[in-house]
Amino acid sequence: MAGKRIRAAVIGVGYLGRFHAQKYQQHSGVDLVGVVDSNAERAKEVAAEVGTQAYSSYADLQDKVDIVSIAVPTHLHHAVARQCLQAGCHILLEKPVTKTLAEADELIKLADERGLVFQVGHLERFNPAVLALKGVLKEPMFIESHRMAAFKTRGTDINVVLDLMIHDIDILLSMVGYPLKTITPIGVPVLSGKIDIANARLQFANGCVADVTASRVSLTPMRKIRIFQQDAYISIDYLKRKIAIFRKNPGSNMIPGLPNISLEERSFEQRDALKDEIDSFVASVCNGTPQVVTGEDGRRALAVALEISSKIRQVVKEYEKRQLIDPDPFPG
Repeated sequence: MAGKRIRAAVIGVGYLGRFHAQKYQQHSGVDLVGVVDSNAERAKEVAAEVGTQAYSSYADLQDKVDIVSIAVPTHLHHAVARQCLQAGCHILLEKPVTKTLAEADELIKLADERGLVFQVGHLERFNPAVLALKGVLKEPMFIESHRMAAFKTRGTDINVVLDLMIHDIDILLSMVGYPLKTITPIGVPVLSGKIDIANARLQFANGCVADVTASRVSLTPMRKIRIFQQDAYISIDYLKRKIAIFRKNPGSNMIPGLPNISLEERSFEQRDALKDEIDSFVASVCNGTPQVVTGEDGRRALAVALEISSKIRQVVKEYEKRQLIDPDPFPG
């Protein structure tokens, strides 16, 4: 498809899908053919905003497009993505990739058989602070991440592990590059009836340990990650777009009171990560450039998120069972 304008559609134009439509409309190499939503009024509203056609069913335009972004609720990911792949469309599928690993496996196989690009929307891979780690990150031995957000009804069809923590799971898996050995999680439901705050300790085959926390019931937003390796301590603040690198080797910016420790600080301009993600997707389709987040990457993150979720559910059930047996945990 090199040198050819490609035809795009967005399926599901709720909160996030609307932004996908805007990015395609602004892309110089893309014609946004239409937007699809089961809510006809919402489809018309977004279509009018970006100057395209509104559809209530993807079947009405599947033979008119080359690529699609899919931003429908998670439980619909598999069915919609399969239909698009069967129609010969390259897909950008929002995270989590699917509800089950079997569903993800089917989509990966289908995309491979048809030679189609299958990209998963792990947006944090396009964060400039994460990209800046190239050349700095070596072999992390301990990683600590916090992702805190205020409560919103949007996204509560899934738990906080699949909603928020999965971003950090994907980043950790790409950073460490070794298989996971053990997962020790804890979590509780607070407002939604599903797990709203969770923590997991992940131990990798090379000895690296990662401690990951995610909450969607916090008053103060936070998105930070700290990385410890043999020659450096790296601190990233996603919200402030800053990175600090502390090194053991002497440098020009020495820290008073800490001999042989130097500090390098970097800050980043605000970037449009979704635009970068969509640009990358379009480039993979048109030019064959390597995908940043493949279907396999999405599956790996999902596998870990599902295991964390399953173990947390088991812990919660055991706790509830104990409360039924002894409703007063502090007798006397």
